[in-house]
Amino acid sequence: MNYISTRDKSVKVTAAVAIAQGLSNDGGLFVPDSFPKFTDKDFEYLTGVDYKQRAKFILKQFLNDFTEEETDYCIEGAYTGSFQNEQPAPISLIGKNANLLELWHGPTCAFKDLALQLLPYLLTTSAKKVNGGKKAVILVATSGDTGKAALEGFKDVENTEIIVFYPCEGVSNMQKLQMSSQKGENVHVFGIKGNFDDAQSGVKKIFSDNLVKEKLAENNMLFSSANSINWGRLAPQIVYYVSAYCDMLKRGEDLKDGFNVVVPTGNFGNILAAYYAKKMGVPINKLICASNVNKVLTDFIKTGKYNRNREFFATNSPSMDILISSNLERMIFELSGNNDKEVAKYQADLAEKGEFTVSDSIKTAMSELFFGGFCDEKQTLETINKYFSEYGYLCDTHTAVAMNVYDQYIAETGDDRPTVIASTASPYKFANSVLSAVTDEKADSDFAEVRLLNKVSAMEIPEPIAELENAKVRFNEICDKTEMVSAVYSALKID
Repeated sequence: MNYISTRDKSVKVTAAVAIAQGLSNDGGLFVPDSFPKFTDKDFEYLTGVDYKQRAKFILKQFLNDFTEEETDYCIEGAYTGSFQNEQPAPISLIGKNANLLELWHGPTCAFKDLALQLLPYLLTTSAKKVNGGKKAVILVATSGDTGKAALEGFKDVENTEIIVFYPCEGVSNMQKLQMSSQKGENVHVFGIKGNFDDAQSGVKKIFSDNLVKEKLAENNMLFSSANSINWGRLAPQIVYYVSAYCDMLKRGEDLKDGFNVVVPTGNFGNILAAYYAKKMGVPINKLICASNVNKVLTDFIKTGKYNRNREFFATNSPSMDILISSNLERMIFELSGNNDKEVAKYQADLAEKGEFTVSDSIKTAMSELFFGGFCDEKQTLETINKYFSEYGYLCDTHTAVAMNVYDQYIAETGDDRPTVIASTASPYKFANSVLSAVTDEKADSDFAEVRLLNKVSAMEIPEPIAELENAKVRFNEICDKTEMVSAVYSALKID
């Protein structure tokens, strides 16, 4: 297996290069040139082992230049002692067929932990192979959860610096506090005046700026990424969809007709991982893409036209407040038959005009694979209330978007087969919104809201959230989106 660029498939690199580099020099994203196909015997084995063993079996297929010892070291380090009850991705069955895949039992209470506890091990192992001792500078744009998970994963990791940019008015108070109080000598956090798309576009621009790269090289540094544009971030997400299938099989679920998957998504990485699991043999039927009112993906799935030229909304599900979905490029590359020139043209149109329209064949393939739906903020809160009232199950705002669109899908199609719903964050990360959905009682501070939510729901407060109450803020610098390069130089102490 080699890794090729979505914009120039003549580029071929090893896994270590793809992970260490993060982004292809042509601006494209690295993807495997082939995918493994698992057999019934493989799934029988995977059903009988724990999450770490599943991760080893799956990820060894993709780490083509890692030794078995290196792969084992990475996975043991990432998934030992990092997740509650040593279970990174447990399932809660709600009603008859809704399997809530809870991906928030890690150190930052969000699904990004499943990948970002592993990525530092993958990256440092890769860097030793290909970087010649250079310091890796991890550059991250976040809509809330990736930032904290990356900071936690890379804090004090040898020979790395990590710089996170977040929209200062586009994350929850709890997300902001998680990032601004981050410990570690190699971590740097900046708020920017703008939205997530501004942060993401700024980071991509820095990645491709030859003058900046030369400046880093002069100081024995080079860039890498912890966003899901990095294959090392995306591959670990495949594991939990395979694992969910195995857990349902182990429970005795009848899956002869397959199952559906619902993912609340903005950047398209999480649902793309589910597609890759399907491609590898997991019997996923429909991929249900759930959006909030920033419904650029819903519209794309329905029309084949991607158009970011629209009003941007700051919502109560802020991690999905995204209009430029980076990982969609990988999906389009796949559905175009690996047509790199076609993909490059679409991305050029997006950069220049803010929109592109895919071919009829890609549009048809998208509509066959995916169902797109969205819900607004009022519906999000009503969904939280509904599932709490009917089942005693408390979910966060992003998971509520997924559950609402799941209900829409059943109403529209009648397809009520077993379904995995990606539950992406603890409700305590968005206590203000969740609280307003389940009670009329009020609290006068963020942590008073956390305690009140605990009283109302009897759901245990996660330790990483409880510890924040006395956390010291270390980072409060705000910069304009045009000043991000200067912020990078300042963090790295480069003149």
